[in-house]
This record gives sequence, C-alpha cells and structure tokens, in this order.
Amino acid sequence: MDDSLRELVLGVAATGLGAAIGWSFRAFLWRRALRRKQRFFGLPDHSESVLVVNRDPAAEGAVARGDVFALLEVTSLIKDCGAQLRVLTAHDARQGFGERTEFCIGGPVSNPRTAAHLEALLPGVHIQAGPHREPGHGTYTIGGESHRPRKGAVEYVLLARLAPEADMRPVFLICGQTSVSNQAAARHLARHHKRLARKHGGTGTFCLLLKVVSSAAYGPDVVEVVGDVTRAALTPAPAPAGQDGTEDGDVAEGSAQDSAASA
Repeated sequence: MDDSLRELVLGVAATGLGAAIGWSFRAFLWRRALRRKQRFFGLPDHSESVLVVNRDPAAEGAVARGDVFALLEVTSLIKDCGAQLRVLTAHDARQGFGERTEFCIGGPVSNPRTAAHLEALLPGVHIQAGPHREPGHGTYTIGGESHRPRKGAVEYVLLARLAPEADMRPVFLICGQTSVSNQAAARHLARHHKRLARKHGGTGTFCLLLKVVSSAAYGPDVVEVVGDVTRAALTPAPAPAGQDGTEDGDVAEGSAQDSAASA
C-alpha cells in the first residue's frame, strides 16, 4: 500500500470515527435532556397521564377554541416524553391525584376539578365566581392582592406544578380567566419548562401568575410573568370576620346573656 492510499484510508477512518463520536455525544445530550424533561413532568417512558378538559358554559358545554389549542400544546408535551395519555372531562375525572401525572385546564367555573385542586392544594387563592356579567367576575385574590380581568386587554392565568409529596406524580394546573389565557399558559409551559425546572427544581412545587396583554390584538403571544406567588397560594387565606367558627349572632346573644346574668 503506497503512502497516498494509506493516507486516504486513515482520513476516511478518522472521519468515520469523528462522526460516530459526534453522533454518540449528540445522542447522549438528547437522552439527558429527555430524562430531565420526563422528570420535570413526572412522565417516564410508557407512563400514564391524565388530561382533564373543561367545558365552556357559554358555548353549551363545548370546548372553547383557546382551550383546544391549550390541549394541543399539552398533548405534544406528553407525546414528546413517550407517555400515554387519557383525556377526561372534569365530571368523569373522579379519582385522586398523585398516582399519575395530571394536566388540569380551565378555571373553577368551567372545570369543577380545578375548583377542587384550588381548595385542596392552593388554599390561598380566591377566585370570585358568579354570573359572567357581574362586576369583578373571575377576579383572582392572592396574598391580599386582587387581579381583575379586562377581556381583550388584561387577562390573568395561574400556572402551577403541584406535588405535595416527593413520591407523588405532579398536577399541572392551568387556571385562566379566559380560554386565551389558558392557551398562553400552556404555551409558556411548553417553551420554558427547562427554565422552570432549573429555577424551581425538577420535582418542586411552584405557582406562577401570568398576565396576557392585549389578547384582542395579539392573541396568546404577549405574556408577562407577574410573579411567583407560591408562598401566598399555599398559605390559607384568613377567614372573613364572623366566620372563625362562631357566628356574629351567637356572639351577640352570648354577650346579652352575660349582661343579663351580671344584672
């Protein structure tokens, strides 16, 4: 074998070896990123997950357009993790949480399961219910601060990862004041899950308040992070006056009886 042929063979071998090493390294990085993503979402290979969808009361129980897009964002995340998906309505999801990862979409009016999660896992969040046209409908009160929606101008949404115990699969809660805000939160989760995992830990609990700006013009694309409200959301709000276990009337009656006895 002359020198030219030898150099050619060595060059081809070096190129092949370099390509193999590069491919192996890229595969390693891809697998590591996938494992981190699976850990954050609680979705190892072939695991089960539940997607609880809401129903829009104003649309005779149909799923609103923005919520459909939110479902697509979440479904893509689940498929990327290699997990299995089961879609349920809020009325059909009569089961506990923690055994499988759950994605729950919609506010407490359109999704009763959201209302249950708020009461059990985020007792510091109060959402004003009632008729849609009632002033203040849908206002979020967290840590003493109120966030009132102005449809098409300013809309708020809670994005939370809830895992009360280390060995429990998480509940991802997307609780928006409108379907557009639900879509915005689902997109934020899909795009920024790496940053969220670095900041809050791969298995940590967090609750973020997001603000969707000018949805009438920009749809779900312009989103601001108002803040991390985890501590306030996890802390039960103080009971209103007269609801601490003793009725005002009982207190008044007892005081009157004490006065009569003293006389």
